[in-house]
Amino acid sequence: MRYVISEYAHDACPLLRDFLIYMTTIRGKSPKTAFEYFLDLRLFLRFIKISRGLVSRDTPFEEISIFDVDESLLKTIRLTDIYDFLTYIGEQRPTQANSPATDYGLSPISRARKVSSLRSFFRYLTDKVHVLDSNPAGGLELPSKPKELPRYLTTDDSIHLLQSIEGKYAERDYCILTLFLNCGLRVSELVGLNLTDVREGTLRVRGKGNKERMLYLNEACEEAIAQYLPQRIIPHEADRDALFVSRNRNRINVQTVKWLVKKYITAAGLDPTKYSAHKLRHTAATLMYQNGVDIRTLQNVLGHARVDTTMIYTHIADQHVREAAERNPLAHMTRSKQPKNVDSDQD
Repeated sequence: MRYVISEYAHDACPLLRDFLIYMTTIRGKSPKTAFEYFLDLRLFLRFIKISRGLVSRDTPFEEISIFDVDESLLKTIRLTDIYDFLTYIGEQRPTQANSPATDYGLSPISRARKVSSLRSFFRYLTDKVHVLDSNPAGGLELPSKPKELPRYLTTDDSIHLLQSIEGKYAERDYCILTLFLNCGLRVSELVGLNLTDVREGTLRVRGKGNKERMLYLNEACEEAIAQYLPQRIIPHEADRDALFVSRNRNRINVQTVKWLVKKYITAAGLDPTKYSAHKLRHTAATLMYQNGVDIRTLQNVLGHARVDTTMIYTHIADQHVREAAERNPLAHMTRSKQPKNVDSDQD
């Protein structure tokens, strides 16, 4: 799917359209991120129009236009309106809008993303274009997220996964999984790789916000790439630079990569409901940290903007340290359980 502002701007009011252009051209956000901002803010502005009685009660929510939202309406928005919106999406918003069996109430992670979009939008209206005198989202806090340690494969699981790869495209698929497990790439980063990104033992990666980072390829990665390239499918002219090519001679896409990872996870006897392509990124990060990579280096490898994001892998290591302590044969030895000393006079 292509994320080009002009393709969905027909449903965006002028101020929202200008904000999206600002986020991509000035702030360097990716088109995909800008599209997510658009979806979040469209949802909010539809809610505001309903709460203000600006649309007919018979109008389906998903058909409410926000093209007519203007400065005068935005000036009426208060922090209480945003709280009402968060209550709505937390309790009444369907998780799958087109499914009759949907649950209701978006997760804290989904709500947090929408809060982030609202804060960015109203900060832009207040500080950059001075449409608003005060920022209604200025004191808005992110919803608390449940703290969960990311799932990851053990070293043995990772080896079994790589050993499960076979078939017509085995060299390509082995190379893809090897890069995931050794470099900690995001799926979007992997599918965006070009032939020219591989050079003299390094890999140039374009991450979130089009930020580039350089990774060094270890022996396993270099060998996997060397074995794959002679078998690489010749792509169509439009995708001639793509490193990984699908059987249809196009640049391999995100969904195909996710599907093939699930296929091999199943073939390796692992649970495909627990592990995914993104979990291979967690695996790479965890294994690196457990084997002595410091947190700042790991932050650079993963392309995290903040070290706080990387710090979750220290909690994983802490859990292993705790488990190691519990497995010590003396772990449950207490003074009351010690054998009596027959020589009581011995110091």
